[in-house]
Amino acid sequence: MQGLVQAMQTQAHTQAALQAQLEAQERADVWWASLLRTRFEDGAIDVAWDEFVRLFWAKFVPEHVQDRMEQEFLSLAQGSMSVLEYEARFSELSKYAPHIVADERRKTKKFVMGIKPSLRTRLVAFDHSTLDEALSAACRQEGEMEQYMEEKKVSQKRPAATFQRQDKKKTERDK
Repeated sequence: MQGLVQAMQTQAHTQAALQAQLEAQERADVWWASLLRTRFEDGAIDVAWDEFVRLFWAKFVPEHVQDRMEQEFLSLAQGSMSVLEYEARFSELSKYAPHIVADERRKTKKFVMGIKPSLRTRLVAFDHSTLDEALSAACRQEGEMEQYMEEKKVSQKRPAATFQRQDKKKTERDK
């Protein structure tokens, strides 16, 4: 019975999410049609992507939300995330700070400086010029560190050295 209730709740949640998505899409469609009628009256709908994004954000993402997300981007650090999780969050939030990510070197530097210190010290020396280079190097370093930690954990679980056991056996024989 509990499984049935849970399934019904999940279905209701999914329907609500789909309804919200449909309503948002309808709002965007109405906005775009209105914009084409009023702003581009001459029928020229050749809108540059950057202009479309700017207009869309101005309409659907309030300025205070943009400011908050930009601040989150500026203070973003890897913390307990994996490098790939950090990069995904970095990329998601970077759209709120276009003045930083427009320059590849600044974007890469911001990414590297947000990496946890144990990895960052290994990356900084190489002065990666692109985010892809820095990401690739960070993933390799993270993998090597994880492998080292796993090997260390395994070596600590091994039984005491065999010479100690032999010593115990000798003392038992001597008795």
